[in-house]
Amino acid sequence: MAKAAHNGAIVLAGAAFVVANVALMAHGHYWLNLLPAALLLAWALFMAPRHLLLFIAFATPLSINLEELEIGGLGISLPTEPLMAAMSVLFLLRVLMGGDVVDRRFMRHPVTVIILLQLAWMAFTVLTSSMPLVSIKALVARLWFVTTAYFVASRCLDSPVWRARFMHAFIAGLVVVVGYTLVRHAGYDFAHDPGHWVMEPFFKDHTGYGAVLALVLPFAGAAVIMPGRGTGYRAVMVAVLAVLVTGLVFSYTRAAWVSLIGAGGMLLVMRLRVPAWALIALALSAGGVYLANEEQITIALERNEEESSDDMREHVRSISNISSDASNLERINRWNAAVRMWEERPVRGWGPGTYMFQYAPFQSARDRTIISTNFGTGGNAHSEYLGPLSEQGLPGLLLMVALVLATGIVAVRLYHRMPAGADRLMLTALFLGLVTYYVHGVLNNYLDLDKASVPVWAFTAMVVLLDLAYPAPGTGRAGDLTGTRR
Repeated sequence: MAKAAHNGAIVLAGAAFVVANVALMAHGHYWLNLLPAALLLAWALFMAPRHLLLFIAFATPLSINLEELEIGGLGISLPTEPLMAAMSVLFLLRVLMGGDVVDRRFMRHPVTVIILLQLAWMAFTVLTSSMPLVSIKALVARLWFVTTAYFVASRCLDSPVWRARFMHAFIAGLVVVVGYTLVRHAGYDFAHDPGHWVMEPFFKDHTGYGAVLALVLPFAGAAVIMPGRGTGYRAVMVAVLAVLVTGLVFSYTRAAWVSLIGAGGMLLVMRLRVPAWALIALALSAGGVYLANEEQITIALERNEEESSDDMREHVRSISNISSDASNLERINRWNAAVRMWEERPVRGWGPGTYMFQYAPFQSARDRTIISTNFGTGGNAHSEYLGPLSEQGLPGLLLMVALVLATGIVAVRLYHRMPAGADRLMLTALFLGLVTYYVHGVLNNYLDLDKASVPVWAFTAMVVLLDLAYPAPGTGRAGDLTGTRR
């Protein structure tokens, strides 16, 4: 009887939905069609968070920012950011209720500690921000990115199978975007100038598009030789790798190309077991050579007058053009403005998210370019390091550098103690992907966007998970956090 009543209630509810939806559609209202999807997502939020995270990974490259579509001036990406906001709220409620939502070892990990310090300092600088509302919005966005893609991911990506699924989901969404972009770009004969915007509306411009492509290329390459995979899988991943490489080439994103060279250098360092002291000595020596010959180096660079163009050789040579290339010169203008902002507010900065609204008066006449604006409406600081310096003061920069160094040290040490196999190949791919972003971060910054934030924080979480799965001798043994080793 109870079962029959339950089934009857379901039938009545379904019939009521159909009748109401037909009535609304007859009057031109279609929003009720979204109700089944909304209910499914609400169910997944509570009952299937792993699958919801996979959906977020797939949807992130495909998300569309409402601000770009000029819908209500809302700078929010659909469908990903509302989902991440919901996951973050649920996560924080469980924390407040005393739930054991994150493994204690994960929370005590040095990388996690630095991320928590970053969030804490960011929250503090909101209090002293020159534009409190802007900074609150920036902090809230950072919170839901980090909470979802780092802390929630630490539970959802706790095994090799789920880590691989996450990567496949993200790359699947990205391949759709690359296919769309290449088809559209082909209509313009793959010319340089259309290459800056043909990825719209999924990406704002070619620089973020190129950065994300570079971020996942190491995994796409590693997947081709991943142990334990069949011929069919390898064939698919070869095709995926070809699509991603083609997309990167025709993105005309020089910073992304440079970042892959940096990742290649790091791979060489890891394979040759170059000690940390040697790297530090090399960096100091290179810095000393530059300082001793700064004037001559600058003069040599200023002699380069190659401009960005359709010719790939000229485009590559234009990377070091600081005499006439407007993109390069404008980047220097933004960097110098960020440093001047920091000099005025050295400790607390101007507040998270405020650079783009405050940098205009800090532009020097000698730095301005043909693409500079009087009102500073051109965007951010073009640096993942100088941006925090100007917005969060010296502690903001130091915490960002600390995160990069800590993640790098953890990954390199872990690589040397892991046995050869799928897990070590996964670690290598994840870390080299992060290296591309760390290098790219010198020239651009995208952690305020879901398309970069989701993979960067998720990759970082997976590196930490692998570090806990393969602890150094004498530091304890791996538990159930990261699943079965391979």
